[in-house]
Amino acid sequence: MGSSSEARTHKGFRWEVCPTWPGVAEAARRSKLTPLIAQILYNRGLTQPDEIQQFLSPKLTDLHPPELLGGVDAAAERICEAIHNNEKVCLYGDYDVDGMTGVAILYRCIAAAGGQVDYYVPHRTEEGYGVNTEAVEAIAAEGTKLLVTVDCGVTANKPLRRARELDMDVIVTDHHTPGATLPEVAAVVHPAIPGREYPNPDLPGAGVAFKLAWQLTRRLSGTERADEPTRQFLLEATTLAALGVIADVVPLRGENRVLAMYGLKGLAATSHAGLRALLKSAGLTGAKPDSYDVGFRLAPRLNAAGRMGHARLAVELLARPQHARCGEIAAYLEQQNSRRQKVERAILEEAVDMVNRGELPARSDHATVVASAGWHAGVVGIVASRLVDRFARPAVVIALDGAQGQGSARSIEGFHMRDALAACEEHLEIFGGHAMAGGLRLATEQVSAFASAFAAYAAENLSAELLQPVLRIDAQADLAALDLAVVERLEKLAPFGRGNPRAVVAVRNVKLLSPPQRMGRAGNTVSFIVGQGAGRMRCVGFGMGKLADELDGVEGIDVAGTPVLNRFAGRSSAEMHLRDVRW
Repeated sequence: MGSSSEARTHKGFRWEVCPTWPGVAEAARRSKLTPLIAQILYNRGLTQPDEIQQFLSPKLTDLHPPELLGGVDAAAERICEAIHNNEKVCLYGDYDVDGMTGVAILYRCIAAAGGQVDYYVPHRTEEGYGVNTEAVEAIAAEGTKLLVTVDCGVTANKPLRRARELDMDVIVTDHHTPGATLPEVAAVVHPAIPGREYPNPDLPGAGVAFKLAWQLTRRLSGTERADEPTRQFLLEATTLAALGVIADVVPLRGENRVLAMYGLKGLAATSHAGLRALLKSAGLTGAKPDSYDVGFRLAPRLNAAGRMGHARLAVELLARPQHARCGEIAAYLEQQNSRRQKVERAILEEAVDMVNRGELPARSDHATVVASAGWHAGVVGIVASRLVDRFARPAVVIALDGAQGQGSARSIEGFHMRDALAACEEHLEIFGGHAMAGGLRLATEQVSAFASAFAAYAAENLSAELLQPVLRIDAQADLAALDLAVVERLEKLAPFGRGNPRAVVAVRNVKLLSPPQRMGRAGNTVSFIVGQGAGRMRCVGFGMGKLADELDGVEGIDVAGTPVLNRFAGRSSAEMHLRDVRW
């Protein structure tokens, strides 16, 4: 093959190999790892033996004590007061998995303590993201004395001011980026409030709810040592929290990794009737679910209720499951998820056509903004993610309904989405989010102005380097180094996700030992065998069927991908799931 500057690449990526760690050999020796795995851990910021050991063998005792989380003491005290005084508590949750699981954790904790508790989840398309004044007024009219937000509320100053006017105390639990002024409430429980930093600023909404529930059980029992029922509740709560941690795509490092790992272990053997019904509907009964199963099989089913209708049934499945209803609700979620997939595909095709034809509210080489009447507001966030994958640009997708538009935004690394939306707030009625995603509502007549302002902000804040799709490669290796034992050890770095992705390894100058073959019903997958010296490995490229034609007559290639275990018919073998090929 030619030099790197002349090489063709199937996906068009610029390959960026992480610098080799000078201390990799010594670290591998001290930690009893292969140099390849030591390099991968180094790429994730892990260099010291104790850090590496903690990452490889996390323990529940690695979780930070709940009292370190700002506002949690005051919040637990106020909830205890409500329980003792039989005051009605309402949990106001977000409609995504992070919010649902957070609501379920706090609901089950308060209900188990004898509290009078209910929950409210807004309708995604009719009410939009976050706390709204109309809902607050309806909740107050039902006699609620304590309103607790879950995974929302940190920027809802006006609606929460109305709550206080209606004689409700308010506790905010959230993890989204705070505004310039915090709500004036009884307590704000948040991992990233300036001036009271928590050791894990990336704790998601379900994690915040878990820490508050943990502190609440301490306050109720009067001791830091949990009795057996409390211990069992907290273990079950880690399973719910793990769903939120993984689904919200927060970095799986530190205590997020602890929650994800122990939560996944608990999920496999859960006695929670709602979770068991959900696992059954996803074909995971008896399996050991991993982060992929949560992110792509369980979370979409839960989210489908809120995307296509109302999330309340999904919350019921998690918060107060009744055996007689769990199967029925799980079947409903399955049906809604299938409907969501069809709607999503149709909108994505239309949005891509708009981009390709240049039919946009504002032209931009740095960002994608599309809007249309008739789009389902519940799936625009997924479509925005697909557009980012397709065009390697930040994307905003807006569903128009008469005079109003509701949109979702997704970003790329290095472009803070909430900051971008804040720069365009004069054109928005409401917005929120964090670095990689956001939501917004605006008047239809403001779409063009918003798109122009967003495009201008992107042009000013996105360099050409950030816009070029990059494949970050953990290490280069010889094929012989990727034997079964090494790949089995790589699998033990799970759970995988943001902050701890599956390792990508490049192997250069391998020979094609078999002609590339198309696989699958549509022929969109390619498979071939490569060799290098004594090493042999099967490579599989999902969505890369065209390689079968592109590599016709080619002998030598470079491959980059993720080494994985293929378990078939009781036998394990190492193979590579391709990310890109150069020749």
